[in-house]
Amino acid sequence: MPKNKRPVPRKSSETAQDKDDLVAQSLADLALELAEQEDSETMSTQLRQKEIDFHKLIKKTLQQKKDEVLYDAIERAKYADVGAYQRLRSSVEEASAVALIRRGDAPEMEINAFAIPLFVHSSGGLRAADDFQDQAAFDLLVKSFQQGELESAKARVVLINHAYDLNEIDRITYSHLSEMVRDAWTSMTDKKIAAMPALERSIAGWSETNFGPADTAVELRFLLGFALKRADDPFYQAPPDEAAADEWFAARMQRYQAWTQRVAPLVQRCLASDASAITLNFLYQDLFHGAKEQGLAEYFMLQMMSEINHALRENGIAAQQVHAIVGPSDVNGEMVLRVNLHAQQGGALLGSVEKPLDLAADLQLEVDDICDALATIGVDAVSVALRFDADGEALEVQAYRLQA
Repeated sequence: MPKNKRPVPRKSSETAQDKDDLVAQSLADLALELAEQEDSETMSTQLRQKEIDFHKLIKKTLQQKKDEVLYDAIERAKYADVGAYQRLRSSVEEASAVALIRRGDAPEMEINAFAIPLFVHSSGGLRAADDFQDQAAFDLLVKSFQQGELESAKARVVLINHAYDLNEIDRITYSHLSEMVRDAWTSMTDKKIAAMPALERSIAGWSETNFGPADTAVELRFLLGFALKRADDPFYQAPPDEAAADEWFAARMQRYQAWTQRVAPLVQRCLASDASAITLNFLYQDLFHGAKEQGLAEYFMLQMMSEINHALRENGIAAQQVHAIVGPSDVNGEMVLRVNLHAQQGGALLGSVEKPLDLAADLQLEVDDICDALATIGVDAVSVALRFDADGEALEVQAYRLQA
């Protein structure tokens, strides 16, 4: 009788792309399940395990540097459910910006990447050659985070001696930021001098601008830093009571505003050889992605207002003589907030401007912000549309009333 031969194993037809697709879909599906249960008072054992698996899968994908999988998963969740989109995106953002590390029996430590967006006003724009050339100002700026009680006295804080422009910040992917956090951890805990390739790679250089010497320039820059502290440091724990928590956050905001006034001269010295030639407007300190979102939102708002002012000048009409209609619109599958300018109530269209609208954003707050900005330039005849249709027609228009 012939001997039985061991069967030849079948080659898997599953490609790397197939596996990546499965991971992306798994993340989107898990985000949807978890989002649907967010309002539930109790979570089943099975769902708790799924939440653990969800975060493990995000961390594993970050470690594998598969950014395309994470962006794909977020995009899938975006079109499946807004809650799932919010849950997945915020979880990926936090996992990339925050690391919890424990060594032996030592207390658990947290290191995070934070950023501060700021707008720099100047004539002719900033010069890259002046970027962070004043070492004394930089050293004082680093110390100020704890002196101003933005970070715990027991924490360790480092700041990158470079003001990132928007393109540099935008190039930092989820996995790149995670690598930067690990680089920062190594530099802050290892006595030996080690290479920091991820941090070095993040400084790509400012994009060129076309400002003339006499042009009024407004440029967005980001200060980027890392804070290392015990995970249980009480300095960072907001009170559980809602009213007490509100007071806690209000006090932190007051400290931050006072800090910006004290350090503005230092930051000016870090950004320009002639500190008196520039002025600064700070946005709020936040984890990397929250700060980036703040900066982008304000950038697009300023851009929108600039385009509206340009439309008014082009048509030779005062802001008080126009009627603005504000509302959401779908442009090639992407949501935007549109402002249509009319010569008068029901008059000819003078121009239309748009800014991106995140699906996770609070639409009413976004509309309020635009209407407030319109009021600052003198446009007080404002209406709100439920939406703009594919032909740009405003539907269900009503006079704007500020929400209480």
